[in-house]
Amino acid sequence: MLKRLSRIFLIINIKTAIVTAMAVASTFICLNYDIKADFPLTLLATAVVFPIVFSISGAYKRREAALDDYGIIKAHSRAIYLASRDWLENPEQDTLDKAKTHFFDLMSSCRKMFSDPIKNMPENEDEVYRNFSKISKFIKEDLRKKGLASGECSRLNQYLSKMISAFENIKHIYQYRTPRTLSAFSDFFITVLPPLYGPYFAYISQDYSPGLEYAMPVLFSVILVSLDNIQNHLENPFDQIGEDDININAEKLIVKLKLE
Repeated sequence: MLKRLSRIFLIINIKTAIVTAMAVASTFICLNYDIKADFPLTLLATAVVFPIVFSISGAYKRREAALDDYGIIKAHSRAIYLASRDWLENPEQDTLDKAKTHFFDLMSSCRKMFSDPIKNMPENEDEVYRNFSKISKFIKEDLRKKGLASGECSRLNQYLSKMISAFENIKHIYQYRTPRTLSAFSDFFITVLPPLYGPYFAYISQDYSPGLEYAMPVLFSVILVSLDNIQNHLENPFDQIGEDDININAEKLIVKLKLE
């Protein structure tokens, strides 16, 4: 129950209260001064709903693409570890431990980079590539020199190349957002339109029973601001604020390697 409430408060926040209060106040003034107008609802769909739905769709696709690439990094990490364990005749425990350390460090540096502000990206990216470099040297010095065939080492380097490519894809998702001008456009109209529609809410209130004249401004405001909050939470899938964020779990990866 508490978890459900926490999810609700992620999309209903202080901005929701402010916009709702403005819309209710506007409706109250229009009712008292008999200011009424039959505004077209198509304006709301054009200025708010369509841009927000477009942004939510774009942010969701970016999140799904990031999940796919995250899966590629994990899968090829396991493949390189299994190769170091199973492709050598007598693999040393030290070699396996070194592989686990390299993959843990890589995933930890990825997690730090994507959860930190973008301003810290240069130094965090350098740390990620230092860990990729360690894995490359591990394939050459700990596997190739200990008897792994050159063709198999070449295959492992291809796995590493795919991991780097997947990381670059995730980095671009982290670095670039959905169109900021579109987000600013919808955010402006979400804040402005509910209060401006006070005359319309006053006009349609004549069809409602007494006490329900403020139902529409409240519903309009809550729905529109909630959609905007959903888009904002999906915008950065790594900030660990929303329910749908991507959690890079380096510890779990290493635990799974120990069980294999």
